[in-house]
Amino acid sequence: MTQAHLASARIDTPASFALSQLADARAVGRWALGSMNFEPLGEGLWQGVSLFDGSPSIVEIVLHQELGLIDYHVGSREHRVPRVSIRVTSGADWGMGADQCIAAMTTWRAGWMDGERWRRTCVTHETEVLLFKAQIETAWNNAEN
Repeated sequence: MTQAHLASARIDTPASFALSQLADARAVGRWALGSMNFEPLGEGLWQGVSLFDGSPSIVEIVLHQELGLIDYHVGSREHRVPRVSIRVTSGADWGMGADQCIAAMTTWRAGWMDGERWRRTCVTHETEVLLFKAQIETAWNNAEN
C-alpha cells in the first residue's frame, strides 16, 4: 500500500485567489470532511469535527506564499505533523489561462493507519478536492459580480 496520495483539480480562478481560499481556515472548515466547522483555539490552531465519527481534529494551517504551498499540520495541541499539503500553481505555467490554476493535495500515511483507514482517507481527499474546487470557483464568481 502506498505511503502518500495525491489528488488534484484544475480550478477556474487565478492561483492567488485559490491559494488564499485554501489557506482560510473558515473556508477549509467547509470542505475538509475530517475537520468540519473549524473554530479557533488560539495560537493559530483550529478545531474541527470529523463527519465520520464526530471526533475532534486540531489543525494548524501554515502558508508558504512564495511557494504556493499550504501545509496542514494535524494532531494534538502539543504535537502536530504536516499530514496534508496543497500546492497551487498558475495555469499559465501549464498551457492554460492565467485565470486558471492547478491545486494538488498530497496526503501522507501515518504508521497507525490500517489499510481500511488509509483507503477512506484517499477517497475522502479525492472528494475534498472536488468540494474545494466548486467552492473556490463559486466564491470567485460571486466576487466578480
